[in-house]
Formats: sequence, C-alpha cells, structure tokens
Amino acid sequence: MFVRTESLSQFLKLYPVVSALVLIHAVVFILTSLPGQLGDTVMSTMLGVNFLISAGEWWRLVSPIFAHADLWHVLFNTFSLVLFAPALERMLGHVQFIVVYLLTGIIANLVTWLIQPPIYMSVGASGAIFGLFGLYAAILLIFKERAPMELRQVILPLLVISVIMTFFSANVNVTAHIAGLAAGMLIGLFIFNKSNQK
Repeated sequence: MFVRTESLSQFLKLYPVVSALVLIHAVVFILTSLPGQLGDTVMSTMLGVNFLISAGEWWRLVSPIFAHADLWHVLFNTFSLVLFAPALERMLGHVQFIVVYLLTGIIANLVTWLIQPPIYMSVGASGAIFGLFGLYAAILLIFKERAPMELRQVILPLLVISVIMTFFSANVNVTAHIAGLAAGMLIGLFIFNKSNQK
C-alpha cells in the first residue's frame, strides 16, 4: 500500500493528481526561490497572511497549500504525498481525491485565519497532508479489523508521532495540522461509512 514499486511512467499514469501536485510543488518552489524581487513577490503573493485574508484576499486560503518555506519543507511534504496519497487517489478516484485534498487544506487555512492573530502567516501543504492522515484514521475507525494490516501498522504510529511532533516542533502551524486532521477524519467518516453501507 505504501511501498512504491511503479516505474515513473506507471506512477504518472496511475496517479495523475498526485503527480500534478508534485509538479506544482516543484514549480512553485523554483519560482519562490528565484533571486531578487521576483521570488519574493511570488512568495508574498502565496503566503497565508491573516489580515490580508480579512481584507478580501481570499485566494490566500488556497495558495499556501502549494508553496513552502524552504527546501526541507517542500521535500518532506512532497515525500509524504508520494508515499501516502497514491492509495487514496486509487481508492477515491481522481476527482474525489483532489476535491478532498483541497478541501482539507482550505479548511486548515480557514481555521488558522479564524483562530490565529491578524499578523499570523503560514505556508505549506501540511494541513492537506494531515487531511490525508485523517482519511486513513477514518478507514481504521470504520473498517477496524477489515482494514489492511499494513495500514494499521503504519498509520496508527504515524498519526501518534505526527501529532506529538506538531506540538514540539518549531515554526509549525499547529492549528492547520489539527484542523486538517479533523477535517480529513470527518470527511472520511462520511465517505467511507457511506460506501461501507452499500
């Protein structure tokens, strides 16, 4: 489930949405890393800045999902996507997967805007990534013993470690992580409970 054995061409064909998200991460990171004013302008346009959202710049609830603060940030989130998102894209289908991914990311940024102070700034796909973890948590809750052993062995420890690290890591948007996780779990409970009843 989480071990990638596909060739690059197979991965692109099987998981076009995940592949597109990885490409977007790379392109946006290159643009924001350009020297001089251009890179700074792209980053400042994509940042989630609470007082600017309040002023009507609503795209900042979406744009932070695709931008990252530094190389390690983009590598970690992109690696998480490649590792954990393909199984969900296969399970949900391409359209439903991207809708859920974006929705959990937007909810994470929306809650950040509602809870954090006006000067608060955030960037990164972590809210949406935690949304994926929430979907997996919903699968474990609904299907329990029927959930694949690999899912139980990997996701449960990962969830615990990720939540703990959220509170003990510097420069982390705790609000987005927890909101994304909760949103993913609630959406997952709705989706998978419905399919479980068929």
